[in-house]
Amino acid sequence: MWAIGKTEVAIRAAFKACMNAKQVAYLVPTTILANQQYETFKERMEKFAIKVELLTRFRTKKEQQNIIKKLKLGEIDIVIGTHRLLSQDVEFKDLGFLIIDEEHRFGVKDKEKIKEIKSNIDVLTMTATPIPRTLHMSIVGVRDMSVIYEPPQDRKPVKTYVLEYDQEVIKTAIIKELERKGQVFYLYNKVNGIEKKAAEVQNLVPEAKVAYAHGQMSGQELEDIMMDFIDKKIDVIVCTTILESGIDIPNANTIIIENADRLGLAQLYQIRGRVGRSNKESYAYITYKRDKLLSEVADKRLKAIKDFTEFGSGFKVAMRDLEIRGAGSLIGEFQHGHMEQVGYDMYCKLLDEVMKEIQGKKIKEPHDQDVQIDLNISSYIPEEYIENNNIKLSIYQDIALCRNEKELLDITDEIIDRFGNIPQEVENLIEITRIKNMSRTKKINKIAQKGSSIVFYFWGNEFNMDSVSKLIEKFKNNIKFSPSALPYITYKIDLNKSVFSQIKEFLEII
Repeated sequence: MWAIGKTEVAIRAAFKACMNAKQVAYLVPTTILANQQYETFKERMEKFAIKVELLTRFRTKKEQQNIIKKLKLGEIDIVIGTHRLLSQDVEFKDLGFLIIDEEHRFGVKDKEKIKEIKSNIDVLTMTATPIPRTLHMSIVGVRDMSVIYEPPQDRKPVKTYVLEYDQEVIKTAIIKELERKGQVFYLYNKVNGIEKKAAEVQNLVPEAKVAYAHGQMSGQELEDIMMDFIDKKIDVIVCTTILESGIDIPNANTIIIENADRLGLAQLYQIRGRVGRSNKESYAYITYKRDKLLSEVADKRLKAIKDFTEFGSGFKVAMRDLEIRGAGSLIGEFQHGHMEQVGYDMYCKLLDEVMKEIQGKKIKEPHDQDVQIDLNISSYIPEEYIENNNIKLSIYQDIALCRNEKELLDITDEIIDRFGNIPQEVENLIEITRIKNMSRTKKINKIAQKGSSIVFYFWGNEFNMDSVSKLIEKFKNNIKFSPSALPYITYKIDLNKSVFSQIKEFLEII
């Protein structure tokens, strides 16, 4: 049976590279996934005389040396492996294509290591939830991205519960799954206490056959446990995040995640994806310690994983991760951060300028300061208005990069032509960009709404004192000026009138 989804994309891309006499390296995060992909690739490629090999730490030293020798001589076309592929002794005769599966499991240093082997190789990264840096690189045009939206036939979304850890809830969940002849994943991401946790689960549900697995086990031991689970000799497997990638067991349709607040958003999404791989109803219980005060970031992650349960949510999860963590350094080792410090619009603009410079295009000077807008108004592109995420992100970027009224009118006309009448939320988005453009000429760096007041913050030495008297004359007691190194003006508005029109009226005077 052929693979479905990104594995099929990888197979076809690798085949194309081999037909062009290039070697392919397929980098995967776990030995379990490496074994599964090796068997799939081997089956699909054998009729075309394409030589496929597997290189992991669980191969004997002699086997590894033999594979490395054949890679250097060009006798192997496709090599599938884990971090072992990144070792200094691995050399290729003519590597032309690198595939990275579940890229969030690899650090930037890891990926740069293998790219150093040959500077002009093609790279395909595949994941359900791209890391913020990669996602942003695709948004601004540094990298191309394709999205698979269609789920396999008869698949159902995973019912997700985020809750404090409760033994009775866990017990009920396990018993419910066993009663319908199913199996359970129990994620406990601590090797030291995993045996004790497995015993605890066994005591909780005595009729269940419980085992545990983690990455520090020997290859044979781990493989034996996983095969027993696949063969339904085990009901509940307590394991670490080794299950995150590649395990495809259709009969396991309940997953319990303990201490979920310690996991990343992409990790949670991937782990939850281990269930719901058949036409049965599936359940995910995402738990955290009772009475634990969650950090703001952890709270946002758990809310996001609860909100996004429908198919195709990986992209939305990644976008939320981008919002939570920032985009990171595009050239360097940091996979997240930075964007929050300058604002997304400014980040887009700076990157746009760099890309134009690289492409030899003219850059408008001087570049403007970013303006931060924080109003109690919904401004976004609704799902029902533009469903395609790639198009939606492109429209977001086009609006954010508008620098004058003509550009705003052009993008407005384009949106209407392509998608019909603009909903209020998108109109708000355009109005916010219009206000930003007006604010730049007035030396304003931030506009924030606080209740019924709008606060305008200015660049310190750029403030025009003559405008204060004009504002007081126009708005009287509704204006309060606060002089300081970074002066600001508080404007009490009428909430029964348009906020945008009142802000624009203020900006026309200042």
